[in-house]
Amino acid sequence: MIGKGKSISHTRASINYGWNQEKNAEIIHSQHLAGQTPKEITGEFKIIQEQNMRCNNNTLSFVLSPTIDDGKNLSQKRLKELTQKFIKQMDLQNNQAIAFVHRDKLHVHIHLYVNRIGFDGKAYKDNFIGKRSQLVAQEVAKEMGLTTVKELQQEKLSELKQIRNQIKQFHEKVLAEHKPKDFDQYIKYMKKYDVNVIPSINKSNKLQGFRFEYQGQNFKGSEVHRSMSINNMAPQLSKNNEKGIIIKNTNAVQLMGKTVELSTNIALHLAKKIVKKTIKKGLETGIGI
Repeated sequence: MIGKGKSISHTRASINYGWNQEKNAEIIHSQHLAGQTPKEITGEFKIIQEQNMRCNNNTLSFVLSPTIDDGKNLSQKRLKELTQKFIKQMDLQNNQAIAFVHRDKLHVHIHLYVNRIGFDGKAYKDNFIGKRSQLVAQEVAKEMGLTTVKELQQEKLSELKQIRNQIKQFHEKVLAEHKPKDFDQYIKYMKKYDVNVIPSINKSNKLQGFRFEYQGQNFKGSEVHRSMSINNMAPQLSKNNEKGIIIKNTNAVQLMGKTVELSTNIALHLAKKIVKKTIKKGLETGIGI
């Protein structure tokens, strides 16, 4: 579960949003309130808030988001329990509050609005309210047996690692089996594995590298693996091409119907490779005479 929190001044607009029937909103918790409409609730908040006119952001707004799977299985009773535990651990049980659950999207979530001004006229301290909300939401999730932020992050990292590994495997397969002779061929062969290879070209028309889109994720080549950086890919493709991939007497290559430049370092590196290859071929031809 993820928790977000902040102090706001637009109380009525926020409560109106929480109460939005188009989002299948349900009131799951209310404390120290009697009002039946957003206008009435805001009025009750205001009566207390007038005791502390120095505080402008006088309402606390929280969003509690269980994971999609957890949200599917949480009844209204459990959502109410979750909200009450969060309020108690945030030490807000003595402040006016109202909470709504929204089920209009696949991701069930709770909007909680709390009067920042207590009945004693004092403002609730909102220092690091965002961070505190995250930590308390994590504690509540753990207590209720729900998925925590850390677990979500670990799952996400594991998923991203798996996707990067798949891209790298396709990359290695293309190089080994198809032996592309230039960037265009490489891009075409990667597309057969549903990997979209996107050239990164700067304003100076220089090829910086490639980005790889796969299964909704987007990575720089070096983020997938260092062997997929432009510095490593260019020599590999040039090796498959008798003439090399650089246009003669330039630092440029053909890419998707356009001429784009390589960095000086990459171009020099490739030029040296071609010279070595030519010398080696000449020696081998001489030996055969």
